[in-house]
Amino acid sequence: MIHHFLEHSARRFPDKVAVIHGDVRATYAEINGAANTLAQWLMDQGIQRGDRVALFLDNCLEYVVSYYGILKAGAVSAPLSSDLKPDGLRPLLEELKPQALIASSRFEKVLRATDLAAVGVPRLILTQPQGEWAGSGVSVFSWADLIHEGNPANPDIPMEASALACIVYTSGSTGAPKGVMLSHHNVTTNVSAICEYLNLTENDTQMVVLPFTYVMGKSLLNTHVAVAGTVVINNTFAYPASVIKQMAEAEVTGFSGVPATYAYLLHRSPLAAYRDRLHTLRYCSQAGGHMSPRLKQDLRQALPGHTKIYIMYGATEASARLTYLDPDQLEARPDSIGRPIPHVTLRVLDEKGEEVPVGQTGELAASGPNIMQGYWQDEEGTANVLHDNAYHTGDLGYQDEDGYFYVTGRKDHLLKVGGRRINPQEIEDVLMDTGLVLEAAVLGVPDDLLGTRLAAVVAPKAADCSADQILSSCSERLPRFKLPHIALVRSLPKSPSHKIDRRRCRELMEGWGRAGKNGRMEGWKTGKLE
Repeated sequence: MIHHFLEHSARRFPDKVAVIHGDVRATYAEINGAANTLAQWLMDQGIQRGDRVALFLDNCLEYVVSYYGILKAGAVSAPLSSDLKPDGLRPLLEELKPQALIASSRFEKVLRATDLAAVGVPRLILTQPQGEWAGSGVSVFSWADLIHEGNPANPDIPMEASALACIVYTSGSTGAPKGVMLSHHNVTTNVSAICEYLNLTENDTQMVVLPFTYVMGKSLLNTHVAVAGTVVINNTFAYPASVIKQMAEAEVTGFSGVPATYAYLLHRSPLAAYRDRLHTLRYCSQAGGHMSPRLKQDLRQALPGHTKIYIMYGATEASARLTYLDPDQLEARPDSIGRPIPHVTLRVLDEKGEEVPVGQTGELAASGPNIMQGYWQDEEGTANVLHDNAYHTGDLGYQDEDGYFYVTGRKDHLLKVGGRRINPQEIEDVLMDTGLVLEAAVLGVPDDLLGTRLAAVVAPKAADCSADQILSSCSERLPRFKLPHIALVRSLPKSPSHKIDRRRCRELMEGWGRAGKNGRMEGWKTGKLE
């Protein structure tokens, strides 16, 4: 069971600091005891195995305690992005029908506007209740009153490894969020594999800037709790210089991010200047989508020579991880996502579901004990991706003769412009390779003549860089029909998981595609990394 990671580490290292967040220092014994107290309270409230308990918290100690406490009670953890507003939160709560919601008092205004009673939430636990909830139709409890002292006794609720543990929502950047159902066995097998290839031990300290509500953030928490490591929570990535400073001061051994994370550390933080001060940084890992070869090269040059870079590939539907590239292969195979992790099988299939020869492009399909049970209350969506004993990722790619895999794009991102099929990833890589660009998203937008026009939302490294400069550099490598119309922004819109939000980028580009103009978008500060 997932919560056994915490219990085992609390037995081995009860007094070791497990979580650091600002001035907060919490040991394994303290976190385990608080989680036990919460679990007992949930059970006393009549919450049973399989009932959902939702989380509406930023990364914090209360999140960690709540997550493991929910699992200890046999309930299902359902973390929700703290960026949600009432219109986004309401349908998810209606879908989940949670028996309790644990939230930060910082979000009381959003919760009131959501009308929790109307969506069927009977209990609300707030970290520090500020307002008056009488007459709301919801029973409101104070976190401090519930977790007044830790309970040393683990509940030991009997349950099977196949029991549902978490419902993790996808980012919804290309459509409505889907609730991915992950069992205890899905998560624990994936955690074990990740700990193995990263060589994690109790001596590791991981800085987490990604939200725990995102499957990669959840994986960072579980893997380090599993080995009795230390998790350093940093919620200040909007100010990347502070992240680098704390990495050095906290003697962090591991750091993880998505491509945008590293783009901002490279070009809007003093990463290179801190190179000699990051003497404990053993590795950096990257997942969450394609990272351009140029960005990988720049990262390798900026990091200390001893720091290993792990390129990883996965999905929420895979409990986080499917493949990783051994750091020793980064220079020789900069475009590769590596080989499957232990116990995972990855195949490349054609449209008929048959495996294609080495070197030929098809859809990546994965099998293994980490693959989800399905989407919450979405049988059709589940059937679309889980069939033929595999999870069909929607990613296009191929395998080389040495067994290494490569992703070339998304099935649903391919664009047809003027009768030609175009892969946006190819153009994004060329934009990045100019050395002028911090991040880019290439899209298809409506056009009265062509039907679809190629457009790109681009964040340049320098404020005085023009769209014409970028296009001139791209024209040396791209034919004319692949040159996009460019809109310059200071930073691209992001999902709560820090990935580029293509849906919002497309909304920004509507109108630009028809006008066919290049230059800065009005306001310049469109989008930001939050």
